[in-house]
Amino acid sequence: MNIMKCAILIFLALLFIAPQSMATNSAVFIMYHRFGENNYPSTNVRLAQLENHIRELKSGPYTVLPVLQILSDIENGRALPKRTVGITIDDGFESIYTKAWPRFRKAQLPFTVFISTNSIDENRSNRLNWNQIREMRAAGVTFGAHSASHLHMVNTPRNRNEAEIIKSNTRMTAELGEQPVIFAYPYGEASNEVFELISKSSYKYAFGQHSGVISRFSDKKYLPRFALNEKYGELNRFRLIINTLPLPVSEFTPSSPIIGKTNPPNVGFTVIPSLKNLNGISCFTSEEGKVSTTLLSTSRVEVRMTKPFIKGRNRLNCTLPGGEGRWHWLGAIFVVPKS
Repeated sequence: MNIMKCAILIFLALLFIAPQSMATNSAVFIMYHRFGENNYPSTNVRLAQLENHIRELKSGPYTVLPVLQILSDIENGRALPKRTVGITIDDGFESIYTKAWPRFRKAQLPFTVFISTNSIDENRSNRLNWNQIREMRAAGVTFGAHSASHLHMVNTPRNRNEAEIIKSNTRMTAELGEQPVIFAYPYGEASNEVFELISKSSYKYAFGQHSGVISRFSDKKYLPRFALNEKYGELNRFRLIINTLPLPVSEFTPSSPIIGKTNPPNVGFTVIPSLKNLNGISCFTSEEGKVSTTLLSTSRVEVRMTKPFIKGRNRLNCTLPGGEGRWHWLGAIFVVPKS
């Protein structure tokens, strides 16, 4: 009888510990583009929104750590503080230097910027220059690659994509003294061919723009981030996303983000066994809203849509209640190539 009681207690403890340990080896990454550039609402956050975000990160139960430290800790199984957050910024607009950096620096919040080198070399207006980048880097800001010309890599021949990676790396190495080790796909778009090129390069990690939480189950060459702009940057949504939990899966189908003849695709994934009550999972697409989900076993979920994806980027997000008002979150981007 005592042995049976012990076994039951151990089983219950494991059920409790598994989600908690997952939360201490995972992190939410947020992504910005522009700051206080109100003529570009789809890629901009208003300064009042940014200041609310910073206030929340500083006053709430969150720990903001450098991007590479977070990724290294997750990869190597080192525990992270609960509610760890990483901050990333894409494209290299000048408002990073003039508006975001002073605020992040005052709050002592580290961040990483992904830059496309052509816009800097061509001295385009409203973009960072190399002197500003070097100044920020000397103060602790890290920089990653974002291709040379910010192209749609999924619609580009392999040889040009390869040349873009080489050119971007060459320019960043020449200006900053070392090769970048992190990459962000322009527009968050990638294909299996692009993944292969990234894997053969100097990059240890690469980010997309699909929503989700990074954990040890995440693909290092296609890491998720939550994108923020004026519409999706209000404080209530910000609190929602920085409190999300991972929804780690394997055997995700289709295996490529590129949509071919089967449109809409038949999506399926296997959830790791420590997550229970998968009947509560809900999935949504950018075209259709809530879509049908079927639980084939205790861990296998199939998602079925009735409307085909449109040309360009399409999103799928799946959520599962995680307790305490938090949500497990899985996102994916599918691309229908433009002819």
